[in-house]
Amino acid sequence: MDDVLSHPEHWECATCGHEWPKEEALESGRVVKDAHGNVLVEGDSVTLIKDLKLGGGSQVLKAGTKAKNIRLTAGDHEIDCKIEGVAIALKACFVKKA
Repeated sequence: MDDVLSHPEHWECATCGHEWPKEEALESGRVVKDAHGNVLVEGDSVTLIKDLKLGGGSQVLKAGTKAKNIRLTAGDHEIDCKIEGVAIALKACFVKKA
């Protein structure tokens, strides 16, 4: 189950409906910090700090699940990664740097 829907010119979060443009790089000068205030960069590994529901279904990502080699994007969901083979967009406030 993918939490992010891809449209020709933008992405959409299937959970909350937030939309953001497709961009490869972050806005210049933007700093993304995890829940503990650590600065995140491309390629970092992060760990979930709380259980997160996927989609409206019964699937849950458990706290402590690790995502490796993250990508940072512009928009409300700053982190693109794969967890258990599923592409996910996460908010930085739900992860800590591993």
